[in-house]
Amino acid sequence: MAKAAKSAFVCQSCGTTSTRWAGKCAACGEWNTIVEETDAGPPPGSGITKATRGRAVTLESLAGSTAEAPRFSTGNGELDRVTGGGIVPGSALLIGGEPGIGKSTLLLQLTAALARAGRRAVYFSGEEATAQVRLRAERLGVADAPVALAAETNVANILATLADGPRADLVVVDSIQTLWADALDAAPGTVSQVRAATQSLIRHAKTQGSAVLLVGHVTKDGNIAGPKVIEHMVDTVLYFEGDRGHPYRILRAVKNRFGASDEIGVFEMAGSGLREVKNPSELFLGERNSKAPGLAVFAGIEGTRPILVEVQALVAPSGLGTPRRAVVGWDGNRLSMLLAVLDARCGVSFASHDVYLNVAGGLKIVEPACDLAAAAALLSSLSGVALPPDDVYFGEISLSGAVRPASHMTARLKEAQKLGFARAVVPASGEIEKGTTKLRLDRLQHLKELAERLSSCK
Repeated sequence: MAKAAKSAFVCQSCGTTSTRWAGKCAACGEWNTIVEETDAGPPPGSGITKATRGRAVTLESLAGSTAEAPRFSTGNGELDRVTGGGIVPGSALLIGGEPGIGKSTLLLQLTAALARAGRRAVYFSGEEATAQVRLRAERLGVADAPVALAAETNVANILATLADGPRADLVVVDSIQTLWADALDAAPGTVSQVRAATQSLIRHAKTQGSAVLLVGHVTKDGNIAGPKVIEHMVDTVLYFEGDRGHPYRILRAVKNRFGASDEIGVFEMAGSGLREVKNPSELFLGERNSKAPGLAVFAGIEGTRPILVEVQALVAPSGLGTPRRAVVGWDGNRLSMLLAVLDARCGVSFASHDVYLNVAGGLKIVEPACDLAAAAALLSSLSGVALPPDDVYFGEISLSGAVRPASHMTARLKEAQKLGFARAVVPASGEIEKGTTKLRLDRLQHLKELAERLSSCK
């Protein structure tokens, strides 16, 4: 008589397993995420059985030469940049993003480009019928590409289809939350189903040499749904960012075993699909000739790429007991710290003013070198004095008010010079290669120097 399958209660947010149901997960603190799942054995295609016995493996040393991982180009310069120079055969990639941001559009364009280049690309759609995918292909102008298309959610059927025919160079699954395995008694999208489907597809990629690209849903917090173990299993994790109110999209690498983990690619959503933006600095600068106060240009670094972006600030008198602080594209805690430094170290108080800070173009800045540009925009808006339109700013501000050096200072200055800027307000310390830039450098040791200059211009 066969033994009954054991059941466990698994959190769909963090993957924690418990013996009984609870309304709140004790590990991650999320509510109503615990679902009962049946443990019916190892996932299909894993090669693990109860009768499997271990075997000794050959141990090697660290010494020796290893060739760099081979790659094939996607035909898209921005996508090649984010992936580290192209897609590595046998690798697994996971891309996430909000609904309607353009994930399916990007992947359909990618598979069409590879198919036209003579490579075999297979597209499995789990959320749309093949007729819907064909309609999108017609709108994008790629209906003539020899892409192998199927609408399937059964993992066993997908693996059997891939085995029946020539090896595929790229396999796209949209999305991983729709797949299900026969051996598991759980609904599609649950932790066990997502983990089993991912493990089976990754095993196929490693054994057959096909690159597998998985689409993942995101939660309300913007993270890929499911436990973090899914992101640990794949080789590359990409996030598609952007506001549907803006035509620009940013593809950001947060994990990459074959390249830099902080590269970004910039795209523009047009009528014919996503178009790569080769010079994103011009995209994020906006109107440089504006005489309005509160505008400062920040010379930033995203991965290995220097990008110039406009930081906008608005400081207005507040009639509220607690003035409002609103931030878009930057860390709100960083703004609170910067306002406190301006008050305590420079004698500039924002206690009776509402403060609004925005990064143009929908870009999200995380590096602390944006402190000086944000401070310049805030002081400009408060004093009503417009900053020179040919100035750029970068530098980290400490709690003492000192301006600390930033990384890749030479690359930032070269990008500013290329776009026609004349002066750079930079930290007093920090190495800059001689003879690499013709910009006039204005070096600051303390934030108070910038505050005094703007106050004297009133």
